[in-house]
Amino acid sequence: MQSCFTNRELSWLEFNRRVLMNASSPLVPLCERLNFFSIFQSNLDEFFMVRIGSLHDQKLLDDGSRENKTGMRPSSQIEAALAKIRSICRERDEVYNVLMDDLAAQGIRIVRFSDISDEAEEELGKLFHSDVLPYLSRFMITRKEDFPFLKNREIYAIAVLKSRDGAIRVAVIPCAGTVLPRLIRVPGEEGRFILLEEFILHYVPTLFTEEEVVGKTLARITRNADIDADAVYDEDLNYREHMAEIIRMRKRLCPVRMELSRQIDTAIVNRLREYMGLTASQVFEYDTPLELSFLYRFSDMLRGKADLFYPPRTSRKLAVPDGKDPSVIGMIRRGDVLIHYPYDSFSFFLRLLREAAVNPRVTAIRMTLYRVARNSKVAEVLEEAAENGKKVEVFVELKARFDEENNIEWSRRLESAGCRVIYGIEHIKVHSKLCLISLRNEAGGEEYITQIGTGNYNENTSRIYTDLCLMTYNQQIGRDGRMVFDALTKGETIRHAEMLLVSPNDMQVSLMKLIDEQIRKGRNGKIRLKLNSLTDKELMDKLIEASRAGVSIRMVIRGISCMLPGVPGLTDNIRIISIVGRYLEHSRIYLFGDGEDTKAFISSADWMTRNMSRRVEIACPVLYRPHIEMLNRIMETCLNDTEQSWELESTGEYKKRNNPEKPYCDAQDAFHDPSFMPCLP
Repeated sequence: MQSCFTNRELSWLEFNRRVLMNASSPLVPLCERLNFFSIFQSNLDEFFMVRIGSLHDQKLLDDGSRENKTGMRPSSQIEAALAKIRSICRERDEVYNVLMDDLAAQGIRIVRFSDISDEAEEELGKLFHSDVLPYLSRFMITRKEDFPFLKNREIYAIAVLKSRDGAIRVAVIPCAGTVLPRLIRVPGEEGRFILLEEFILHYVPTLFTEEEVVGKTLARITRNADIDADAVYDEDLNYREHMAEIIRMRKRLCPVRMELSRQIDTAIVNRLREYMGLTASQVFEYDTPLELSFLYRFSDMLRGKADLFYPPRTSRKLAVPDGKDPSVIGMIRRGDVLIHYPYDSFSFFLRLLREAAVNPRVTAIRMTLYRVARNSKVAEVLEEAAENGKKVEVFVELKARFDEENNIEWSRRLESAGCRVIYGIEHIKVHSKLCLISLRNEAGGEEYITQIGTGNYNENTSRIYTDLCLMTYNQQIGRDGRMVFDALTKGETIRHAEMLLVSPNDMQVSLMKLIDEQIRKGRNGKIRLKLNSLTDKELMDKLIEASRAGVSIRMVIRGISCMLPGVPGLTDNIRIISIVGRYLEHSRIYLFGDGEDTKAFISSADWMTRNMSRRVEIACPVLYRPHIEMLNRIMETCLNDTEQSWELESTGEYKKRNNPEKPYCDAQDAFHDPSFMPCLP
């Protein structure tokens, strides 16, 4: 019987391929395609730093271990992933060439020295000697000296030198640190640019007048960034300073990839990779630039051409209904509010926080912060609340990967303002999006307004990530939230809550029970899920059981799906689509049952093992009937999308859905329609 599981890493690479396909789609405006292309490359860098880095560590520890879905060893996963990446990179190079042709049609070109006039080259030579040469350093690779440390994701020029007596040496020249920008305008040639690293590489021979340059290339090293903060934690250390040290350590971890911009002698390549401990399969050679952030500059240059961008969209600003208490707190006390980013504005939640910061009845604000904006208005309001005498407790997750430095800085600022900052549950990340506002009621007791979200408290990403934000006056949910915070302040997690599903102790068990309820209904059972990723083996086994019982299961999974739908006898009743579009699909919705019997939840948690067992996550029930109908409409609209969706087949391949017989449906465009306005109390 065919297996209904696929490898996590290979599934993620298929997701990144879908991002790349948007970069080549004729339906996507040119500057948005440049954006998708840059995202693809950034995603791939992070895949090497985190996933390949993690597998590399696993291989060193125990290459006999096998992952629990496909039985692949760490080394086998690395080999399969690298082979797939080579295939995708060939597609990437083709897409890049198309993008460059389309940019040329807009009067913008990346050129090499062979494409420019003698007059322009003469001017560039003067520029090199005045503004670049004084800043260049060089390292010679010899048997007598240690190999120079190459920084993660920085570009270096590599020169192969031949002396008069025939001896071969290799020189490394850093391309960072000059006063020139990455894009250098070709003098006298409008719209033509040379990349700084190509500029430096061209003039490398002028650095070595006593030797002949017989080969040259550009190189970029990617280093492992997967470091376990808890594994090296000493309780005698300040945790915040410990995390700062972790960041410094990460920058020096072992290489996992070397990229070269053009071919040089194989013996030299082998020598370089051996110095860095890389295998031949970890070396990638191609003609496209090694780093693509410069593409954003072209979008800036073309900003005046509206047809090269998505049409502008404005988030809805929610207003309090006429004749009602004008405060947000008053509105939430009348009934729950559910808003949908980026279609609804983040400003409504900010209004709630600002009211709480000054409201004399508010006694405390408690919040989890995982990723916040660098100039976070949310954190600024928390500072204001503390300065106003409110009790402010903030759990700042310092282990939020690649946001550690920003979170460390905000933790310092919040503490300086008088907030109590909590962090550092050993072996567990706090990924939940929970805000609890405590108020003194008329009788002198305590009551709560609780906010639960699927996404971060980040006003910047709220414009480009689809997320849900529930604000409720339900007092049992508030008491559950208080339990969560009380446990966090003691460095603990709760065992069970009355209404919230909370990991790492309760969520998976509760989800299994909800699936079991649908299994008992057989063919009348119905499950609909919207997730970023599906990898947890126990939950997938339970979904397979439900499929075999006849339960209809429909899932919208943007990224990784380790489950294959449509496998005879196993997942016949499961259908999975992925939407990759203008906005990053980020909201998590769990719907069990149909009609009046639907049990609905929104959550910060994907159905991944880490979310179920190694993170504090929250799933909150949605109880107000119009809100359940809203979630149903979101799910059905996504499932009916014909423009940005891909269907996962039983083979593991994703097929673009463009059935002309189906009615046109662009889900992300549809959600801007006023008919999707939240139902306000």
